[in-house]
Amino acid sequence: MRDEVDGLIEAWRAERPDVDVTPLEVLSRVSRLARHLDRARRTVFTEHSLEPWEFDVLAELRRSGPPYELSPGRLLRATLVTSGTMTNRVDRLAAAGLVRRRPDPADKRGVLVRLTGQGAERIDAALESLLRYEETLLAPMPAPEREQLASLLRCLLVPLDTEPSGR
Repeated sequence: MRDEVDGLIEAWRAERPDVDVTPLEVLSRVSRLARHLDRARRTVFTEHSLEPWEFDVLAELRRSGPPYELSPGRLLRATLVTSGTMTNRVDRLAAAGLVRRRPDPADKRGVLVRLTGQGAERIDAALESLLRYEETLLAPMPAPEREQLASLLRCLLVPLDTEPSGR
């Protein structure tokens, strides 16, 4: 079985036999897979009238458990955006009826963002469609290999997720 990366590796080895291109064997595949997944996810989200960022915010609220509300600060930390960006996103989600703001009883100056019934229905439906699609991608791989791949990818991701510089 060959993929596009095999051709890239062969070409680099022919042109630059003096460098070790083995990192490309893994990371180019991860990069290409990420692009394929991004396109597929955008298609799934579009079917549910969601942008990827809307899915991210709604999913964070849905995963938070009842009453499905978080502070904007907690949402921005979870989605890795600035406070101005989060304010804009919450405004747009509220205008669409997917979330609502309410005063934070623990902080008179603060607000909480709560998932509405419509928002919960939209995120649940999008998640179910996404999982169906992603299951088809993983179907050829036996469960033990999926677990092994998840573990190996975690080894690469953990240091990046915990890196303070955010590079």
